[in-house]
Amino acid sequence: MTAKMKRRDFITLLGGATMAWPLAAGAQHPRKLPTIGYLGSGAPATHGRWITALVERLGEIGLVEGRDVAIEYRWAEGRLDRVIELARDLVRRKVDVIVTAGTPFTATIKRLTDIIPVVFVGAADPVGAGLVASLARPGGNITGFSNQARDSAGKRVELLRDLLPVLRRLAFLANADNVAEMLEMRDAQAAASDLGLEVFAPEVRRAQDIAPAFAALKGRADALYVLFGSLAITNQSEINTLALRTLMPTMHGARELVHTGGLMSYGADNVDLYRRAANVVAKILHGTKPSDIPVEQPTKFELVINLKTARALGLEVPPALLARADEVIE
Repeated sequence: MTAKMKRRDFITLLGGATMAWPLAAGAQHPRKLPTIGYLGSGAPATHGRWITALVERLGEIGLVEGRDVAIEYRWAEGRLDRVIELARDLVRRKVDVIVTAGTPFTATIKRLTDIIPVVFVGAADPVGAGLVASLARPGGNITGFSNQARDSAGKRVELLRDLLPVLRRLAFLANADNVAEMLEMRDAQAAASDLGLEVFAPEVRRAQDIAPAFAALKGRADALYVLFGSLAITNQSEINTLALRTLMPTMHGARELVHTGGLMSYGADNVDLYRRAANVVAKILHGTKPSDIPVEQPTKFELVINLKTARALGLEVPPALLARADEVIE
C-alpha cells in the first residue's frame, strides 16, 4: 500500500469517527433535568387543582415540566402510614427540591433529610409544629406557606354560629394522629367555649373510624367542624354523604370540600398558595437557600356556601351571610 493510500484511508477513518463522537457523547451523557419531588397527602383526584396551579405557574416563569424540570409525584391517598415510605423514596432519589402538602408530611421529610430543600404548602402552624425556627428566619432546609388554620379557627366557629343561631353543641371531626389538626381543634374548641357551646370530639385516626364517629354524633351535636387535613380531603365524599344523611351542617377549611357537598368553608385560597409556592421552588433551583426565604402567610381567604346542601338540610342561609360569601354554589 502506497503512502498516499495510507494517508487517504486514515483521513477517511478519522472523518467517520469524528462524525460519530457527538452522537456517542450525547447518548452517554443525556442532560439531566432538575427534579422536583411532590409528596401529596391525597390523590390526583383530590389535589388536581392545586397541582395544576403549581405546574402552570412554574411554566409561566420558565420552568416547563418535561422541558426545564422533571416532577416526581408521590401520593399517600390519605394514609399517614405510607408517608415514611414515599418520603424515603424521594430522598433516596436525591431530588433537587421537595414540595410537601401539610404538616405531617413535612415533619416526616424533616426527619429524613437536612440537605434537600423542602417547600411546604398549607402547614397550620409551622413554628408550633416544629417545622421551622421562626417565620422570618426558618433556618435549616425548610420553608414554605402557612394556611393560618389555627388563626382562623375561631372565625369558622363564629360563621357557623351566624348560620345557626340555635347552635348549642358543636362536634369536631379531626385526625388524632395529625398534630396540626389537634392544635387547630384546641383553638376552635376554646372559641366554641367562649360562645357558650358544648363540644364533642369522637376519636378518629383512619378512614374506618369515620362512619362510627357519625354514629356517635347522633343526638349529641347540632353541627360538625371538619378539620382540614389528609384524612378529610381523601374521604370528603363519605364525610359529606354521612353529614347529609344525618342532617348535620358542616364547616370545612377549604372550598374543595364544599364543592363535593359540604355546607360551608372558610380558609386560605390553596390554589393561590400553590402558585406562590412555584415562585419559591424557582428561587431554590436558582440557588437561594430555604433558610434565607421567610415563611409566607396567605393573602386570600375564601368563604364558600353550598345552597344546594343548605336546602337539603332544611336550612335558611341569612342574606347577610350570603352577601359576605366569595362563592355561593346554587
